[in-house]
Amino acid sequence: MTACTTLSSPVGDLFLVGEESGTAPGGTALTSLSMPGQRRVPVVQGGGRRDPGAFAVIAAQIGAYFDGKLDCFDIEFTVSGSDFQQRVWAAVEEIPYGTSTTYGALAARLGMARADVRALGGAIGANPLLLVRPCHRVVGADGSMKGYAGGLEAKRHLLTLEGVLQPMLG
Repeated sequence: MTACTTLSSPVGDLFLVGEESGTAPGGTALTSLSMPGQRRVPVVQGGGRRDPGAFAVIAAQIGAYFDGKLDCFDIEFTVSGSDFQQRVWAAVEEIPYGTSTTYGALAARLGMARADVRALGGAIGANPLLLVRPCHRVVGADGSMKGYAGGLEAKRHLLTLEGVLQPMLG
């Protein structure tokens, strides 16, 4: 059964979609985590139900992350995407908390030609699990903020939270 909920966060409301799972902590495997303004936000069809309780374990981990008390999620999620996307997403999942990498460096690590960096960016942009699959840790070659489905302000916030960027003084 598909369940969904909205969770408040420092980067805006997060929309979570999940499926029942006998192996997931809390009983729900995460299918999607999206942010305000994101393209390709999942639409939960008639069989889905609003159920914040189904996401209690996931919500606790997300809260701990934003409180600076968690640097690695332990969340079961459903598998989706093409083989290429899954390969890219697996590499993204290996980027440690508190660090970033470039699109080019990630492509090189995957043995991809420089000409394939655009395809890599497309796969990263199709990541259905923002935040928990840390595509926000991939930046431009010059360290600049490049495309993030949750928006560049959210990306800056997440990288600042993780200590990659220095807080902006205002």
